[in-house]
Amino acid sequence: MSVSDGLKMSAGVNKGDQEQQLSLTKKDATTSEQSISSLLSTGSGSDEYFKAPRHADNSLKIMEEYLHQQQLTDITLIAGEKRFPVHRLVLSAASEYFAAMFRSPLRESNQQEIELKEVDPDAVWLLILYCYKGSIELREDCVETLLATASLFQIEAVVKACCQFLIKQLHPSNCLGISMFADAQGCTDLQSVSHTYTTEHFMEVMKNQEFLLLSSSDVAKLFESDNLKIPSEETVFNALINWLEYDLTNRKKDASKLLSLVRLPLLSPVFIADHIHDNEIFKNDKNSQELIMEAMKYHLLPERRPLLQTSRTKPRKATVGRILAVGGFVHNKGDTTIDVFSPSDNLWKNLTSMKSGRLQFGAAVVESKLIVVGGRDGLKTLNTVEELDFTTMKWTTLPCMNTNRHGLGVAVLGGPLYAVGGHDGWSFLQTVERWDPNTQEWSYIAPMPYARSTHGAAVLNDKLYVIGGRDTHSCLNTVECYDPHTNKWTSCSSMANCRGGVGVGVANGCLYALGGYDATAKGSNACRYSSVERYDPKTDTWTMVAPMSLARDAIGVCLLGDQLVAVGGYDGQQTSTICEAYDPIQNEWHQVPPLAEGKGRAGPCVTIKDPIF
Repeated sequence: MSVSDGLKMSAGVNKGDQEQQLSLTKKDATTSEQSISSLLSTGSGSDEYFKAPRHADNSLKIMEEYLHQQQLTDITLIAGEKRFPVHRLVLSAASEYFAAMFRSPLRESNQQEIELKEVDPDAVWLLILYCYKGSIELREDCVETLLATASLFQIEAVVKACCQFLIKQLHPSNCLGISMFADAQGCTDLQSVSHTYTTEHFMEVMKNQEFLLLSSSDVAKLFESDNLKIPSEETVFNALINWLEYDLTNRKKDASKLLSLVRLPLLSPVFIADHIHDNEIFKNDKNSQELIMEAMKYHLLPERRPLLQTSRTKPRKATVGRILAVGGFVHNKGDTTIDVFSPSDNLWKNLTSMKSGRLQFGAAVVESKLIVVGGRDGLKTLNTVEELDFTTMKWTTLPCMNTNRHGLGVAVLGGPLYAVGGHDGWSFLQTVERWDPNTQEWSYIAPMPYARSTHGAAVLNDKLYVIGGRDTHSCLNTVECYDPHTNKWTSCSSMANCRGGVGVGVANGCLYALGGYDATAKGSNACRYSSVERYDPKTDTWTMVAPMSLARDAIGVCLLGDQLVAVGGYDGQQTSTICEAYDPIQNEWHQVPPLAEGKGRAGPCVTIKDPIF
């Protein structure tokens, strides 16, 4: 056999072996496919989903090790004199700033080194570590630098954490600086919180170095705020003087501009005369003298005040006092609770409770004490009097009135408190008693010409006015005026509507009669009013003004700053939680926060002006 024959035979054998192997391979493959198909078709439910625990954390931890070992890094950040080899992918995942940089068609996306200008190298390194670890240490000595850098890199979680950290650090000595820093960084929440903190703690803020170092524009922003928590406008004036005198040479040019932001008409004439009129800073400045004259006119010509209204005649929220809603008719019974409303907080809170529940009583503030007078307990008409001392928050019992009275009118005129008319349980009353806080005694004065109950009582221009109400026969529209100097009553022009259960208040030199009802003595369905009438004592005339949003009677009415506030009342079906304020200049009503839900009331309201609790 030749070599070529041997090669041919070998080739033949190899070919046969290859065909046999190929056949076996195909058979195995077929068997394998049948086996997999068989498994899939059995529906045995043996499939599993596997997730490695803490896979993302472990992966980032390994990437952090690569960072420290400078392995697999693909970009170097340069900050100052420091160089940081990092991984593009990790930084892009954590920072919108770097994601935009590395994914954009700009040249930075292809560079191997990128210089970050005007950034703190230490803050950059801390934020790089945050991208790998998801945690960062916040320290008081570097949090502002860290926040600014995180804001640049658009790492919002760190920005938010830094803001929360700074909010916790707020203090009268640093709140102004934090507020300005937040404003520069565009951190609106931090800026808002720090500004609110500044206004609420202005009494302490004005004593700190940060305040004295403010620019005139920043001082102006503060003085423009209605929310400065101060006892009186004197505080703002004193703050202005302290700021001016800190660098009088350079700041005197700003004196009149900043003085225009002090609400001079709301200062007492004595304070204006003693501390402002002859002050050397303002003495030779024409604009300052015009502002001082404006304030003096406001006091010298009270009848012209409606024409002298400016932003300087609007009281700041903290100086107008607080409203007390005292007991009253709640859930068809006499309530004992007293709730307080503060314009600064803009909400109602419970303050305290009376010693016992009573209905149709009178309430007034005498010498910073709340006096509750008369009323009825069920069918029993009362002559008892209670006094709440706000300094101790304790009640004491005062001498009783000479006559039992519910549905009486109560007002304070020149120091003494007057209890006017009402019902003694048997008949309507025309008698009037006066409480002298010095002698602690009740004494009768001249009676009203006509008996009445559920009327309104108010003091205007040193005279006591009694308005509306009802008598034995019907509701009344008549008005009577008492002069304490002559001890005589005179009749005034009548209202357009008869109003029993009328609410009465005084604002801007006029009387206002709010709501009320009209019904005959035989108990026909009462017609309740949302309308409001204004009485001008100069012309002895009544005029209809803007109505309230809801018809009701037994409304608590008081003056808060320059606005009348109507609280609650009874709409014929239930007591109301509605509270609304009337602007006598704009002749408009607007809603204020209502009483607590489910706690509508119909009872008296008073205003406390002193910050005594």
